[in-house]
Amino acid sequence: MLLFINACVRKESRTKRLADCLLTTRKAPITELRLEELSFPAANEAFLRKRDLLLQEEAFDDPMFDLARQFAAADEIVIAAPFWDLSFPAALKQYFEQINVLGVTFRYTPEGVPEGLCRAKRLCYVTTAGGDFFPEEYGFGYVKALAQSFYGIQKVELIKATGLDIIGAPVEQLLRDCESDIIRRFQPTE
Repeated sequence: MLLFINACVRKESRTKRLADCLLTTRKAPITELRLEELSFPAANEAFLRKRDLLLQEEAFDDPMFDLARQFAAADEIVIAAPFWDLSFPAALKQYFEQINVLGVTFRYTPEGVPEGLCRAKRLCYVTTAGGDFFPEEYGFGYVKALAQSFYGIQKVELIKATGLDIIGAPVEQLLRDCESDIIRRFQPTE
């Protein structure tokens, strides 16, 4: 199963357009998770107390960990997240807070090193930016570090189109060039 984490909210999202192009190259069944439709719990004292108790009891079948179990079970993951205000949308950070679960998506070795428990072998991060200023550590770098260092997903790939809001930019051509690159890089799989 391919898990598509959709952090796009605009009807005519350029990021979603590129993600859709990527998804057409995949043959696995796709489960889409639209982050705008989720209502994340507040990370307050009561929430943390309940979560800590469930973790202590290893009650990983609790609904609180549904998103983490879904993420850990995916064979491949695609994240579509536009580059907003020097990062990705806040809903994606809230999502990571929900799936970063000790005992479900990662564990610690006796030496205290995180070890991934996720099935996915690849995570593709799709994004677009209005300008050309795109420091990867502000968005993609964070996701890549989590995927590789905590979740055990070693193949993490960036798909991006930038400079889309620069006056006079050939927006449609930039998007088509990125789509062509997607088709070239991600041939249909079994």
